[in-house]
Amino acid sequence: MELPQDFKERMKSQLGESYGDFLACFEKERVYGLRYNPLKIEKEKLASLLAAYHISLEPVGWAQEGFYYPSDAQPGKLPLHEAGAYYIQEPSAMRVVELLDPRPGEKVLDLCAAPGGKSTQIAGRLRGRGLLVSNEIVPERAKILSRNMERIGAVNAVVLNETPERLAERFPAFFDRIAVDAPCSGEGMFRKDIEARGEWSSAQVEICAKRQRDILSQAVKMLRPGGILVYSTCTFAPMENEDMINWLLKEYPQFTLEQSEQIWPHLQRGEGHFAARLCMDADRSAAYERISGIDTTAQSYTDAGRSVSKSRIGRSKERIDKKKYSTREMQQAVEEFCRETLSQERYEQIEAQMKAGSLELFGDQLYLKPAGISSLDGLKVQRAGLQMGCCKKNRFEPSHAMAMALHPKEARQVLELEEPERYLRGETVSCPSYQKGWVLVTVSGCSLGWGKAVQGTLKNHYPKGLRRM
Repeated sequence: MELPQDFKERMKSQLGESYGDFLACFEKERVYGLRYNPLKIEKEKLASLLAAYHISLEPVGWAQEGFYYPSDAQPGKLPLHEAGAYYIQEPSAMRVVELLDPRPGEKVLDLCAAPGGKSTQIAGRLRGRGLLVSNEIVPERAKILSRNMERIGAVNAVVLNETPERLAERFPAFFDRIAVDAPCSGEGMFRKDIEARGEWSSAQVEICAKRQRDILSQAVKMLRPGGILVYSTCTFAPMENEDMINWLLKEYPQFTLEQSEQIWPHLQRGEGHFAARLCMDADRSAAYERISGIDTTAQSYTDAGRSVSKSRIGRSKERIDKKKYSTREMQQAVEEFCRETLSQERYEQIEAQMKAGSLELFGDQLYLKPAGISSLDGLKVQRAGLQMGCCKKNRFEPSHAMAMALHPKEARQVLELEEPERYLRGETVSCPSYQKGWVLVTVSGCSLGWGKAVQGTLKNHYPKGLRRM
């Protein structure tokens, strides 16, 4: 494998005697990994299901949800993948969320989140409780992130398309934990990414380091006293890794470094990855407040910014004509659908959220906002929580996202597919004649989408943009 000469010279100086082993690893085959999704399936069940496809799994030692799978397997083509039962991810990248260690009920920010590997892992750890804000500054990548959050069935995630500066203005001292998987020179991906090798230069490392400092300087403003910050990159460059942590500790003395790790491809089964876990000292927050001018006593998000323009989701339509459908009429339509389609327990949960004011209209779509965030006005929003659906001709039509977030036991009517590939192609499938109306379609007990049953035939409501050819 051809590597940049400047990179090789620096690594030889950096590694010394182990440089030869490091260089040799680039001629070896890389490893492949996936994470099971605890929102959808149990670890043991997934291993058994994939074994039926002759895909053997081996645990990743540094991530409790992670597995290695054989290089000749293609788990991304299976219906279980479309159902969100697992997420395909490079094994080393799984270590970041293990260090972050998010807990159910906490408020967590994934600041540089696309395409969603770490956000989907965080969502699994939160188990639907608390708040996850996943942000991506590049619009097209934010759309990919949003689709991945939908696929894994996250109900408490907000996906934003904002700059770190804008977020710091809106969420001062707000989050319990923040992950900053910073844009970097990508040296750790050289074995799997030809483009990363071609784009690398010593100058690019310096550019990345400056960008990383800018991002971190905003991230620290959003962490509550006593909170945890995990900084990570997929590079070996000290300027972007150890030097960055040293800069952070000097610039923000209220932080303490708790752990720092570098995964080396010649020493571990994974690509190159660096991660450091830091804690903001609650006892020193008052001194930090005097230095920075940031109010670190804020414990909840306020409605600052309500005077600015309303948030919209991507390039969706403007807010629906309120004269056509009143807020009360829309809520009644949602309630009627949930009462008829969902289990009593799930219906009562959604009803309680709506009574608490969580139901909100973005474009022509209704969303249930997660608890803990009162307003998204003025922000660029890709996903405002759980997308419920929209009102059409005095009826409510549920979204694909709503189906993906349901467990089979939460729907009154369920159809376990015998031929899921037909459904994924958009074909109609047969169903029991007693089924009528909306039916949750599943594969191996994982929700896959909606169908509408009429006289023994299930009309396919799998999104056209996701269908297989």
